[in-house]
Amino acid sequence: MTIIVIIAIVIYAILVTWCWHNLGRIEKSKKIIYIIIGMIIIFIITNIVYSISKADVSYPEEQIEGTVRNTLLLVFTALNGLIVMPYIAKQLDRIREKEIEKEKFTKKMILLLIVFILCLILESGYLKDTQLGILEIYNSLK
Repeated sequence: MTIIVIIAIVIYAILVTWCWHNLGRIEKSKKIIYIIIGMIIIFIITNIVYSISKADVSYPEEQIEGTVRNTLLLVFTALNGLIVMPYIAKQLDRIREKEIEKEKFTKKMILLLIVFILCLILESGYLKDTQLGILEIYNSLK
């Protein structure tokens, strides 16, 4: 478990650093707000995907479910953030610098949303398989 937490911390550090850099010359306070809001949104989305993937999985104990949920949310929120947040940050900076028009930005965000939804569909299946695999290991150790 410790290794997973360390890996998650490293992924979050990469995510924050990458977003910070991609936000360019935006004020520091706004960068912090953008990154925090982005992480909250990604967490909510990941939590929804996890809840969908958990529908057919039954845990023998509530404590096991909580540990699995927290671990998967920790890791997958960071991974989902890496998929979209740095790109969005870069596009926000490009709009601020007037390098792209809002129409082009909107088109890019729609395309990103479509790709992200496809990733979330695949992720839901992966999360379900991961939960079933963890339960299988747990049951074999009993």
